[in-house]
Amino acid sequence: MILELLAGASVGAGILLIVLVLSRPVPGVAATLNRLDRTRHSRRSFTSSAAGTTADGRLDRVRESLGERIEAEASSRGWQLMRTREDLAVMNRPMTTHLGTKALLALAAFIWLPATVFVLGLAGGIGLPVVFAILAAVVAFFLPDVALHREAESRRRDFRHVTGAFLDLVAMNLAGGRGLPEALMAASSFGDHWAMVRMRQALSNARIMGWTPWEGIARLGRDLGVDELRDLASALALAGDEGARIRLSLMARAESMRRKEMVDIEGAAGESSQSMLMAQLLMCVAFLVFLAYPAVSQLG
Repeated sequence: MILELLAGASVGAGILLIVLVLSRPVPGVAATLNRLDRTRHSRRSFTSSAAGTTADGRLDRVRESLGERIEAEASSRGWQLMRTREDLAVMNRPMTTHLGTKALLALAAFIWLPATVFVLGLAGGIGLPVVFAILAAVVAFFLPDVALHREAESRRRDFRHVTGAFLDLVAMNLAGGRGLPEALMAASSFGDHWAMVRMRQALSNARIMGWTPWEGIARLGRDLGVDELRDLASALALAGDEGARIRLSLMARAESMRRKEMVDIEGAAGESSQSMLMAQLLMCVAFLVFLAYPAVSQLG
C-alpha cells in the first residue's frame, strides 16, 4: 500500500510540475527589464572550430540551449536567483551553463538509477525505483548549487584578503600626494591576481560609464556579494564628497580586515582540532570494543 501511495504522489507531483511549466505567467515590467538587461550583459560570441563537431561540442551546445530556456523561464516568472548569480559572478561563470549542468545532471540521475536497478534485478515493483529516481534527480539538481556556493565562499575569502592589501596600496598612494581616484586606479594596477583584475575592471568600467570610482566598487560588491566592498565604497563616497582625510581610515580598515581574517583562520583551526580529537576518541572506543568483545562473548 505504501508503494502505491508513493507512486501516486510521484505521478501527481509530475503532473503539477508540467502544469506549472506550461502555465506561463504574464511577466511584469520589472521582470522583463531584468531579463533584457541580463541578456544584454551575458551574451557571448562563439567561434566555430573543429572541436564543435565532436560529442563534447554537441553536449556543450545542448547544455547552453537548455540553460537559456531555463533562464528565460525563470526570468518570465520573476525568479531572481540572486544568491546563485552572486556565486557565479565570483566564479566568473555564466548562468546558462550552470542551469544547463543542473538540468543534465538531474536527467542523468533520473535515468541512471532505474536502469541500474532493473539491470541488477533488484526491482520488486515499478513504484519504488520511480520514487528513488525522482529523489536522485532532485539531489542531482541541487548538488551543483552546493558545490558552487562552497567554491564561491572560498574565493570570497581570497578576495577579502586581497582587498586588505589593496587598501594599504591606496593609503600609500595617497601619502605620495595622489588624489583618491588616481590612488584607487594606481593601487589596482599592481599584480595580476584575479581579485585585483576584477577591481581594476570595475574602476575602468566606472570611468567609461561616467560613474565615480566608489560607485564602481559598490556595484562590484553587490555583484560579488562582498559586504566589505560596499562598506568601503560608502567610506570613499564620504571622503570624495566632503574632502575628509581618508588615508588613516583606510589603513585602519585594512588592519581590521586582517584581524578578522586571522580570527576566522584561528576558528577554522580550532574546528579542525576538535574534529581530529573526536576521530581519535572514536578510534580509542573502537579499539576498546575490539579488545573487550572476546571476553564479553564468552560470558554469554
